Amino acid sequence: MNTKKTGKSTPFSKSKPQNKSHKTANPFKGKPSPKPAFTSAEGKPTTENKEKSPENKKYVPPRFKEKKGDPMPKFNENEIRLNKFLSNAGVASRREADVLIQSGVVSVNDEIVLEMGYKIKSGDVVKYDGETINAEPKRYVLLNKPKDFITTMDDPLGRKTVMSLVRKACRERIYPVGRLDRDTTGVLLFTNDGDLAKKLTHPRYKATKIYHVELHKAVIHEDIEKLRTGIHLEDGKIACDKAEYIPNTGSREVGVEIHSGKNRIVRRMFESLGYTVVRLDRVQFSGLTKKDLPRGFFRHLTDKEIAFLKMS
Repeated sequence: MNTKKTGKSTPFSKSKPQNKSHKTANPFKGKPSPKPAFTSAEGKPTTENKEKSPENKKYVPPRFKEKKGDPMPKFNENEIRLNKFLSNAGVASRREADVLIQSGVVSVNDEIVLEMGYKIKSGDVVKYDGETINAEPKRYVLLNKPKDFITTMDDPLGRKTVMSLVRKACRERIYPVGRLDRDTTGVLLFTNDGDLAKKLTHPRYKATKIYHVELHKAVIHEDIEKLRTGIHLEDGKIACDKAEYIPNTGSREVGVEIHSGKNRIVRRMFESLGYTVVRLDRVQFSGLTKKDLPRGFFRHLTDKEIAFLKMS
């Protein structure tokens, strides 16, 4: 069917029909005529779509409509949650701090606070069990513990404690993470970071410890296998992650890796097999070593070591 061509375009036209030039009345009579967008190839002005000339297209910034509704909440950097404040001060982890708050032993400006999520401002006086708590910067100190020092904050019998070795490490009050018995030497971490201390001592996180054990006699191979497969003690079965001889020691020295935090666990394992531990040295704790750190000295952790502890 033949159709008659017209100059009109349809919605499905692939190209626009070319306008024929003709004279029309000037609708802007008495006003300056608008300038043509650009000049055609024939040298005649045209007012076709400006999109045909990208270089002449004027940029129009987009308009964004503001959404109506409640305004965005404002965050005050001078405020901090009460449980985080207590954690930063080394009183307890955040979860434990929530329990302390609910039990009514924490006050702000001499008023007991029971509200969870309560925020304190700069200048507020926080007390725990009647004692004023001051927020302190986090400190992380590593000690190469010598023999004959007990791991406690204070000893009523007057024995030497590890706290006397780190007294000059910082002004903040720091606490030992875990413990080493009196005759055990090696890596011992101190901090006032309650959350990290809780993490490193909780069985779920399985913080690894590596010990160098010297026995009173040579250890037979069958007992090394028992250390690996597990030994039944009075408080349950326990196994070493790794256990192997230390070269050139005549089988009297063994290296063990373990993640259990039970009291005197390494000594009890060897004693159950009939051995007496002559020397026990912790050479690594959660990736931290005592390399280049003399016995009885301490050092502060590097930023990299701190980040590793928090990520592990």
